[in-house]
Amino acid sequence: MLASFVKMAYKQGFTTAEVTVSQFCLALICLLIINLLRKQSQTASKTDVLKLIASGTSMGLTSVLYYLCVKYLNASIAVVLLMQSVWIGVFIEALIHKKKPSFAKLTAVVFVLLGTFLATNLFSNEIVFDIKGFLFGFLSAVSFSMTLYSTNSVAQHLNPFKRSLFMLMGGGTIVLIFALLTQLLPTYLNINLIPEEFIAVKNFDTTILYTWGILLSIFGTILPPILLNKGFPLVGVGLGSIVSALELPVSVTFAFVFLKEQVLFSQWIGILIILAAVLLINWNLIKKK
Repeated sequence: MLASFVKMAYKQGFTTAEVTVSQFCLALICLLIINLLRKQSQTASKTDVLKLIASGTSMGLTSVLYYLCVKYLNASIAVVLLMQSVWIGVFIEALIHKKKPSFAKLTAVVFVLLGTFLATNLFSNEIVFDIKGFLFGFLSAVSFSMTLYSTNSVAQHLNPFKRSLFMLMGGGTIVLIFALLTQLLPTYLNINLIPEEFIAVKNFDTTILYTWGILLSIFGTILPPILLNKGFPLVGVGLGSIVSALELPVSVTFAFVFLKEQVLFSQWIGILIILAAVLLINWNLIKKK
């Protein structure tokens, strides 16, 4: 749902910095309260905390890069680019474990790329090709792949609420740095450290905290890390990626219904091809189950 929510927030004049800060700020407060109310039977070591905060930075990067992508491209196209994490994850896994991907996985990568060409409607002259949007979308997929990998491997002995809190601290740090560079420093201190096209000189609009910020924090940074931290250690990255791939048709449907974005039949075919590729990547796991 996030891409559609962010697109609607942009239409009301909110900036990427305001969107991301409100999302992480409210989520951190909520998870901090949850952790304080829970009976603490586990103690996180300093090493665990540092690892979780470090791994959480990829969560913050994913939000920033994905929302920048949504700024330049349709929401239905942005989510397709985010789902490139399916094949990027295959190569990250191969690099870390120094194991060559199977023929089925390599075939699935080809299917994902083919599905992407169809789902983003690149063969049509109707699409507004913005290279910045595609670059941000691809980088968000790389970052999301790292988030999924760390969710399944870092400090698994801690409960999901505690893990999520520390990961959000890492993500919140990235979001705060982004807000400082793109809006807070240029507006309040007249300090410009990045290209002007990414800078929004305007006072921080706090109304987003009790409007879009609530929806974005619930569906973007409260529920996802808790559910990912709860589910992925139980089912593994393979089966988890199959389930999480349902994000693709759901997000495109939301963009079609709420934003009235045109989604062609060929784009739906591309989405189905990407989903089929996810199944192919994890075919051995499916057979075992």
